[in-house]
Amino acid sequence: MAHVSYPFKKTNKAVFQKPTSVLSQDSIYWKKLGQPVLVKEFGAIDYLDFSPVEPHYFAATCSVRVQIYDPITKVVAKNISKFVQAAYGGCFKNDGRLLVAGSEESAVKLFDVHSKNVLQMWTSHMLQVHRTFFTKDQVKVVSFSDDKTVCLWDIATEEKLTSFSEHTDYIRAGAVSPISPDLILSGSYDNTVKLYDCRCNETALTVNHGSPVESTLFLPSGGIFISAGGTEIKVWDIFNGGKLLACISQHHKTVTTLRLASNNSRLMSASLDRHVKIYDISTFKVVHNINYPNAILSMAISEKDDTLAVGMIDGVISIKRRERPTKSKGAKEGLYKFAPDYIESHNSHSHNNTDNSVEKKTKHENDFDKYLRKMEYAKALGSLLNPTVITKFPEKTAAGLQQLLRWKVLNIAISGLNNKHISFLLKFLRRNLGETRFTRTIIDTANVFIDVYENQMNLLSEINLLLYKGLQQGIETEIDVSKKVSELEGAICMLLAAGQFSDNRDTLDIPNTLAPSSNALKDIVIDV
Repeated sequence: MAHVSYPFKKTNKAVFQKPTSVLSQDSIYWKKLGQPVLVKEFGAIDYLDFSPVEPHYFAATCSVRVQIYDPITKVVAKNISKFVQAAYGGCFKNDGRLLVAGSEESAVKLFDVHSKNVLQMWTSHMLQVHRTFFTKDQVKVVSFSDDKTVCLWDIATEEKLTSFSEHTDYIRAGAVSPISPDLILSGSYDNTVKLYDCRCNETALTVNHGSPVESTLFLPSGGIFISAGGTEIKVWDIFNGGKLLACISQHHKTVTTLRLASNNSRLMSASLDRHVKIYDISTFKVVHNINYPNAILSMAISEKDDTLAVGMIDGVISIKRRERPTKSKGAKEGLYKFAPDYIESHNSHSHNNTDNSVEKKTKHENDFDKYLRKMEYAKALGSLLNPTVITKFPEKTAAGLQQLLRWKVLNIAISGLNNKHISFLLKFLRRNLGETRFTRTIIDTANVFIDVYENQMNLLSEINLLLYKGLQQGIETEIDVSKKVSELEGAICMLLAAGQFSDNRDTLDIPNTLAPSSNALKDIVIDV
């Protein structure tokens, strides 16, 4: 009978590799914001605002002053300290020459940025004023206070034009319409957002956010506004009577600030969970995420996304400055300038470099295939148990073990290992016991190891016996975790089934006695 030879296939390690993250256009764009420069202030950073005119200084409201920073040098250019008590919500006029701020003194103050002098001061509020803005026509100022009122002030005459007292709790958020000087938005801790029409001094719209409102803003069209409170961001349609268009729940702690970026094509949100998330305004899906070391109270970004300033609860301001890209012919500043060909070539180039570096650094993969072809199984396994390989490239070790299991020769390979390689094998099994990529291979390898050494434990060294006991304890821990997860899954299924049954009962008019009691559901939750 003629002998048939089959071509030898190299070990496939790709099935055990971690999935690579997709390098999106937004990721490339936002990662070009350089390393942060941290500036320490003497109090929590209440509010940040960029000047609309170059060089785009930004105002940081903290403690009893408003600090105006140069975003290029990251140093204080102006220090406005005309406050007896805490300052709040410092905001620039669109020409960058005036700044308005509220205060704990219940006053609204208008400053000349160049001279730092107080030009006007309004004192009709009864409690602290947390937010102040210039209206669309830039000749009026609107203020939002803890006394539950919203006031509109005329800069030229210094008079109060109108006020609204529709809220029942502190007002900590507000916005002015980008298309009309007569429309004002306010967000309160009474969970509501109200839209006012100053022409008739009436509330035009009220929506319930469902949580204390921390931030609000209009989209550039003026027909849609966004509110943030609790862990949710909600999008509302003014022209459809305050219809809820979207509800975004990407943060797990209170959302504190909303901003628009990238020529109003991106929405940014900052939260106490230490994250700044960036959304595509057309889909409201997260396109990028930036982490920070502490809870975020305020955030602002310059007009062309050149500088991102983030204020934290511990008084630290993080300033990120963009590395200026090379301008392509016909490209517009402030918009995305991405080249898909560049992304693909960048990915392939980086992957090729990685593969080449791995091949240069280690030849263990080739050694394994060489020994495997010669049927020297112990040497093949030993080549995979190098400390460098099992630490930096565990997928190679897992792939080799899977290959030996497939050939049904792993028992032969393990029985031929010396004590040193047995130690490395046990360490590999223990370290990667909870790694889902390797679970099946780890379990099968551990079973083979037990079959080989179950009746000859005396052949193992003391160190290997300790490692073996550690592996046993790790397996028992994983089993306990699996049991608890199964119990939790069962309890959740019961709750979902009970809810579905209740809905069906309402539809079919089944008597209430057949529905599970609230006490029974409460017991289930407590048990979980």
